[in-house]
Amino acid sequence: MVRERGEGRADYSANVLPALHVPDEDGGLRLDQEISRLCPRHSRSRLQRWIREGRVRVDGGVVREPKHRLSGGERIEIDEGPDERAVTSCPEPIALDFVHEDEAILVIDKPAGLVVHPGSGHWSGTLQNALLHHDPALEKLPRAGIVHRLDKDTSGLMVVARTLEAQTDLVRQLQARTVRRCYYALARGVIERGGTVDAPIGRHPTQRTKMAVTGKGRPARTHYRVLERFIDCTLVECALETGRTHQIRVHLASIGHPLAGDPVYGGGIGRAPSGPAFPRQALHSRRLELTHPASGEVMSWRSELPRDMDELIAAVRAGGNRDENRDGGLEPAFSDTPGEEDDDDFE
Repeated sequence: MVRERGEGRADYSANVLPALHVPDEDGGLRLDQEISRLCPRHSRSRLQRWIREGRVRVDGGVVREPKHRLSGGERIEIDEGPDERAVTSCPEPIALDFVHEDEAILVIDKPAGLVVHPGSGHWSGTLQNALLHHDPALEKLPRAGIVHRLDKDTSGLMVVARTLEAQTDLVRQLQARTVRRCYYALARGVIERGGTVDAPIGRHPTQRTKMAVTGKGRPARTHYRVLERFIDCTLVECALETGRTHQIRVHLASIGHPLAGDPVYGGGIGRAPSGPAFPRQALHSRRLELTHPASGEVMSWRSELPRDMDELIAAVRAGGNRDENRDGGLEPAFSDTPGEEDDDDFE
């Protein structure tokens, strides 16, 4: 249980949450609002989860409802618990391509085939294992500082936090949709012009390992524009407004243009030609822009296409273009001029 260190805003010198005292003037606020205010180092969604898990006591009693209304004057105790740390991961010497590194964040160019964090069937050999080897201090952070993820077979840019303050700030940027993420994707079939897919995504109603466009899902929006059209496929640039699991893959499949090589969402789409063969989904996290959580500076990075996807595009280009002109229907997500420039986001 958290030790008492005083009242009001928390002291984190021992990396332990103290007991909190609710000021009288905060009577009427929800429990999750109040502890988010008193514990700004943690994201509100993380604190809400702790409430539901029974880790929060109000005047000695467990309260599991984030919407619980406070009267003012209560004493709140919070048990962080060991499962918030990367205790299931062991450091492993896995090579990583660091695009940027400072005291607050790491930006990584993830290769295809690397699982982001341990889970069923992948308890080792993950990005999280590699991060703990690179910086053992990340063991103190939830998910070793990972704030968003890419699918195993999606390549490209990811940001990782190195401090709890940076992690919470990045999570809030993701929630506010101010982190700009741009992907290159090779879609099956010929897409005539760019557009936006605004359709909620949730768990597939019958195939629980898949996601789907469903009315019961969470809001999801993907902007796309055509970069180059080929005989039976189209190179598109996708900009994420939200970060749902498999978002680009699900959204493009929903309009009849699944990604080339996608083993999960590539079947059963009658409107889309077969497209070129590829051993993974042809998707690359190309560009990333965010506000640095420590300096406040807007920073951006760009990743070149990996060799396999570059060779795939060269091969289909050699087979013939239908139209080499870029689509003018949408503004690009980023400018190619330096200085002018996602999968379900974590909490």
